[in-house]
Amino acid sequence: MKNMDFIDLPQRSSARGVIRLPGSKSISNRVLLLAALASGSTELHGVLESGDTARMFGALKCLGASSVALGDHSYRIEGAGGCEKKVFPEGETSLFLGNAGTAFRSLTAVLALFGGNYRLHGVPRMHERPIGDLVDALRQLGANIVYENVEGYPPLRIRPPSPVETGVVRVRGDVSSQFLSGLLIALPLMGREIAVEVIGELISKPYVEITLAAMACFGVDAVREGWRRFIVPAGAAYRSPSVFHVEGDASSASYFLAAGAIGGGPVRVEGVGNKSIQGDIRFAGALEKMGAIIDAGDDWIEASAPDGGLRGITLDCNPIPDAAMTLAVAALFARGETRLDNIASWRVKETDRIAAMAAELRKLGAHVETGEDFIRIVPPAAFRFPPEGIDTYDDHRIAMCFSLAAFAGLARINDPACVAKTFPDYYAYFERIAGAVPVIAIDGPSASGKGTVAARVARKLGWHYLDSGALYRLTALAAKRAGIPFSDERRVASLALELEIEFGEGTVCLSGQDVGEAIRQEEISSGASLVASLPSVRNALLFRQRAFRRFPGLVADGRDMATVVFPDAGCKVFLTASVQARAERRHKQLIGKGISVSIPSLLQDMKERDARDSQRNVAPLRKSEDSLLLDTTTLSVEQAVEWVMVRAAETRQEKQER
Repeated sequence: MKNMDFIDLPQRSSARGVIRLPGSKSISNRVLLLAALASGSTELHGVLESGDTARMFGALKCLGASSVALGDHSYRIEGAGGCEKKVFPEGETSLFLGNAGTAFRSLTAVLALFGGNYRLHGVPRMHERPIGDLVDALRQLGANIVYENVEGYPPLRIRPPSPVETGVVRVRGDVSSQFLSGLLIALPLMGREIAVEVIGELISKPYVEITLAAMACFGVDAVREGWRRFIVPAGAAYRSPSVFHVEGDASSASYFLAAGAIGGGPVRVEGVGNKSIQGDIRFAGALEKMGAIIDAGDDWIEASAPDGGLRGITLDCNPIPDAAMTLAVAALFARGETRLDNIASWRVKETDRIAAMAAELRKLGAHVETGEDFIRIVPPAAFRFPPEGIDTYDDHRIAMCFSLAAFAGLARINDPACVAKTFPDYYAYFERIAGAVPVIAIDGPSASGKGTVAARVARKLGWHYLDSGALYRLTALAAKRAGIPFSDERRVASLALELEIEFGEGTVCLSGQDVGEAIRQEEISSGASLVASLPSVRNALLFRQRAFRRFPGLVADGRDMATVVFPDAGCKVFLTASVQARAERRHKQLIGKGISVSIPSLLQDMKERDARDSQRNVAPLRKSEDSLLLDTTTLSVEQAVEWVMVRAAETRQEKQER
């Protein structure tokens, strides 16, 4: 995805469609590692290609395995043969694992027992995520692991082990199930029977079930005695199953199923279903408790909105810790409060997810209470959408679940590229099922008639109307009243962020005062053109302009509506007229208001403004390649309006047929 500081997701009017899910991250990283450890060659199909799996691929060479891309998310892995073909690095091998918790924990266990000299490190947040319980368990088996900085936390230095003759190892299970999963994956390397005893209540049990199922596919059947004791039998060794198909990602399914439950639906996800081994398919059951209409087959799940909307619930989220985050945002659209319990593991993920989710939900107007292992959400009486956007904390799941806020209004997601950790193409997938509120974007030079035409089209359609020029005029007027020069970019931009603006039927108010006439003065018109050339001012007003895009639709006029503000507009029109005709129109308009001005002076001023608008460095006035050209020099207003109405209807029809 293109690198950017934020992405603006316009209000969504509905959700409907079918999504084929990318491969499960949890399964992909497990089977990549198991294939690397196994004897024989394994073809893996449906592998997730993301930041997290890239970290695992990078580690395969350290295990003596090689991988060959076969195309279409398929790979052939040549295994290192378990205990029989160990390849030890002569010097220290440094592995940077980013913020990939699954990869970091499982590789720590395997490399500590596999042998060799390694340094495991990641991003700063990874160095804040505890790993001491796993290291303590590995040391019981003779692992030689040293903390580089802070006791109990990465980075780690691993040296060849000194095996200890013990048949039992103990590990805590109440912080992260990844500690137990990492141990179970590594224990067949020991070559003898070893039992793992879990201390405390094991959390995220479904993820341990994924580990056991994956191990069984590679020839190792660990014995589970309840959730307190696991036994890896003597002689266990990983053998290639020849071919393995990765399920779709059930955690990723949650965003699309929730979209169906909020936006009408039906939305169907393919790649997971009744036969899935992933615990997060239980998310569908949680949505059903909220009132959503759920249907499912062996390889698909479908969600639709209930009559009357969703309702709040109280839920133990131990089985679905990742997908539960999606419920927290879905709760914004439910009647009554929602309480999610048993989510303490959120605090040791990519960020402290309880604190982060609470902060961002409050930005949208929700009332939120939190504790050590719960979050309680009361939906907002009225949504708020802050121009500063929703922060994502370098956490892919926060970015994805808050995309659902777009069903209430414009959602600005900061650092959207963080979704690359598990779902690089997420926003493109979201676009497929979530229909954006339609926009007709009309651009053109001053006095071309675009404002009159746009306003009448909006009235005929019953849509909202945005006169973007008025925002710049209001900014210029506010700057003049505050004694701020139009060229003072920093102060004008700061002023633009704080403007109290209200558009009414035929009125434009600034700080509660009708300034419709004041902003049409020539000095303010020229000032608007000047401040519009300032990048910081345009950035300050961008969010405000996009926020006008509300159901059932928007007609927007300006100079960069089609090129910058609404590049995805369904119908784009560049409306123009000869400079002589435009000067005469403006002259007639001003004379009607009792303002005396000559046509030659208006003509000169218009030429200068055209040059300034078309030559500015930021968002210059220009016709986009996909805009329809409408020259109104010889047309009446009624003819121009009818032309736009016909073209807009044609583009809507074309979109429906596609």
